[in-house]
Amino acid sequence: MFERNRVDNSSNSTHQSAVPAEITLTDGEVLTGHFLISAARALSDVLNGDIHFLEFEPYERERRFIARSAIRAVKLLDAPAANVLDVRRPIPGAFDPYAALGVKRDTDWDEVRHAYLQLAKAYHADRYASIELPPEVRDYLQQMSRRVNAAYTALEAPRLMVKKADLRPEPVYQSRPRA
Repeated sequence: MFERNRVDNSSNSTHQSAVPAEITLTDGEVLTGHFLISAARALSDVLNGDIHFLEFEPYERERRFIARSAIRAVKLLDAPAANVLDVRRPIPGAFDPYAALGVKRDTDWDEVRHAYLQLAKAYHADRYASIELPPEVRDYLQQMSRRVNAAYTALEAPRLMVKKADLRPEPVYQSRPRA
């Protein structure tokens, strides 16, 4: 029988995990972001290993490779909360349902629905039920699931109101107008 945990937790190097950290470089520059390493390896193994360059993605900046010899200090951080993880939103607190679903404003309704279904499947809790995940990852998945559902509900509400108005039955009996 197929065992999902064995496949998902295999030592395949294509699966990467993000390890949040603050690094101090030899020139004194301090970067906060996360290391992208193989899911099967620990950060200490990577830092003490034979790899000369490490992949690091600073928050709100482009991903880059940093020479291991250029790192003076590494401080591991707690993962940011789920509501902080999406730094692509232009205004903090603003909610754009189109951006949440990854579609343009002039997108056809069928494409919006397709995007919603794809994201809903990707972030659905049942998909990750049998996998042991860190609490911050579970929180992120729940937050994203709620966000995708809220975006679809916000875009679907006007369509439902029009549909409901069209389905309203005509009255069976109407009284005569008063003269």
